Amino acid sequence: MQKITPYLELDEEAKQLVDRAENKTITLTPSESAVLNQLIISLGVVCTKEDLLAAGWVDRVVAATSLTQCISTLRKKLEPYPEVVLRTIAGRGYQLNVSNRSHIKMLAVNDPVAVRDAIVDVSLLVKISGIVIAVMLMTYLWYSSDYHGLVKNAGTWNSEKTIQLNIGGIKQEVPLFYKDDVTHLHPSMWQKHLAPESNHLAQLTPYSGYAATDGNYYSMAVCPDYDKKGCPGHGLINIAATDLTPAGLNMDSFAELTKSMEQRIRYNRVIIPPTELGSSHFIEHHYHADIYYPVKGEMLVRSDISLSLIYEDDNSGKFYSAACVTDEGCLTTPIKYKVKGHFTQYREQIGELDVDVFQVKVSQKQLIKPDKVSSAAMPFYREIRKHEIIEEDLYFYRVYKDKETAVWIVPLLGNTVAWYKYDKVQI
Repeated sequence: MQKITPYLELDEEAKQLVDRAENKTITLTPSESAVLNQLIISLGVVCTKEDLLAAGWVDRVVAATSLTQCISTLRKKLEPYPEVVLRTIAGRGYQLNVSNRSHIKMLAVNDPVAVRDAIVDVSLLVKISGIVIAVMLMTYLWYSSDYHGLVKNAGTWNSEKTIQLNIGGIKQEVPLFYKDDVTHLHPSMWQKHLAPESNHLAQLTPYSGYAATDGNYYSMAVCPDYDKKGCPGHGLINIAATDLTPAGLNMDSFAELTKSMEQRIRYNRVIIPPTELGSSHFIEHHYHADIYYPVKGEMLVRSDISLSLIYEDDNSGKFYSAACVTDEGCLTTPIKYKVKGHFTQYREQIGELDVDVFQVKVSQKQLIKPDKVSSAAMPFYREIRKHEIIEEDLYFYRVYKDKETAVWIVPLLGNTVAWYKYDKVQI
């Protein structure tokens, strides 16, 4: 085989041109094959008429017109390949030239050697242009990818600081998750909502906790009785402040009030339609938390939030969440808000902490509007209403997990951190 371009070869034995880009052959006469072979051997060099006559008609004496006719038919057969030029050099003979345009088709070639030759031989300008185009394509694909959106969202969070919480008279340093643009990170932003004179819980034991803020919500998640085995899931305390004015929350009264609020009938359940599960068995990973929002002079508002994950493979599956907002006096008809979609789970680092990030592509939002809303619950109704209107991907952050519990930063009512109870259900 004599290679003319990275995709065009001369098969002397079969007397034909082989076009690997188009996967076709072009038949040659013995004389055309021999003359073309001689021109390829002398590529770029002028071949005399005598040399070509000797190559094309071995041991035969023919007229010069035979060579002229041979060159004419070769040119017609090479017409589909404008980069292959057969020139007449007046008074001297003929010359075969191959331009660099032949490398344009190199991606269609299955021959790795031809591809390598094309890359090596191609001009510097073409190489640079190809690199620039490849970089631009990769950049476009990156910025339009789901993972870029996740990295961008996760990049707005930090966890390089800790703050000291004083819960029930026990002080403890806890990790702090905060947005880049938040400037007020003093512990008082969390502590001032707990009335210092009544911040006492007799049976509270040393605890573990987390704090978070997006600049609007200042939240804390506390697990009493935390030990090396993890959090037992009893007496979890989740408080989120939405107002800068100190709420004056009496912790002793708060503990009793939460018990009565949590004993009410729960209106919030994640109900997964059987039609979405098919006939196969699934495992539902269910998380539930009660979050309390103290505001000075207002009734205490509770949001119980449930999250359910059903994995379809190692890192993706169906996602369901449901939130229900009520107040301590039952003056607000439950405000129920449900989100359904598909999640993809990633492992990212925020500061020095490894975090599971769940990117949720929302497919359905449902707000069940209440008959009446108290003044204490009205801000939450407005927040959910705004959230329902805006269509966007949601990002849920699981910052801690053990066998019984998990800590999540959830974007349903602001970005609030809470300690959730965990259970696994066979469906």
